[in-house]
Amino acid sequence: MGFWGDVLIFLAGLWAGTINTIVGSGSLVTFPVLVALGYSPVNSIISNAMGLVAGGFSGAYGYRREAVSAKRTLLKLLPVSLVGGLLGAFLLLHLPESVFGFVAPVLIVIAILLVIFQPRLSAWAKARQALEHITPEQADLQKVPFILYLLVFLIGVYGGYFTAAQGVLLMGVLGIFFHGTLQQSNAIKVVLSLVVNLVAAVAYLLFAFDRINWLAVLLIAVGSTLGGFLGAGIGRRMKPVVLRTVIVILGVVALVNLLAKLFNA
Repeated sequence: MGFWGDVLIFLAGLWAGTINTIVGSGSLVTFPVLVALGYSPVNSIISNAMGLVAGGFSGAYGYRREAVSAKRTLLKLLPVSLVGGLLGAFLLLHLPESVFGFVAPVLIVIAILLVIFQPRLSAWAKARQALEHITPEQADLQKVPFILYLLVFLIGVYGGYFTAAQGVLLMGVLGIFFHGTLQQSNAIKVVLSLVVNLVAAVAYLLFAFDRINWLAVLLIAVGSTLGGFLGAGIGRRMKPVVLRTVIVILGVVALVNLLAKLFNA
């Protein structure tokens, strides 16, 4: 990998950090770039997840006020996200790489569909929350239903295994079962995604150290950190359709690349 490959990974990290703060699915930017540059799919997921941790911190910092306003709900959901992320990372490290090769295309298709239908999910959630007439403070005092715990856990498993579009999934279930504002839901999404990526990163450090490409991690980390800070500024000035179009295009690139490798194997 030469200089321009490094630049491409950095720019992918920058873009991923920006859209993770706003839409989610940043891994559908960085993952196909790493695969296209010759990294194996599993090594790409490992290096990508570790690199995006830094961007998760900057994104969480940007939403700190909204997170504080929903801290009761957030603290209740954090443990199940953590356990789910651990299980997902365990599955990634212990299942044969051939399994990931077959599962990854399916997960990418799911992620792409979630990105495409994200505006409808958000609009539906916003309309539903408006009908509730519940203040942010009241929402945070509500009892968290068991189904939300279960779904957040399953999304954590998915995120620990694949990472892409877990933010979109979280926004979908929070829109249904959490009655706070969309800003509160987005803050919870950013923090829970960070926890899953952080837990997975620690697992990779302990049990898959030899599979980490540290240059890729560094480039994605620096880029996603800057992107996380820029997300609230530059990203919100961009039309959401532009963000989603780029995500979908890169997701399709990753899908075609993985399918080509499967058929050529």
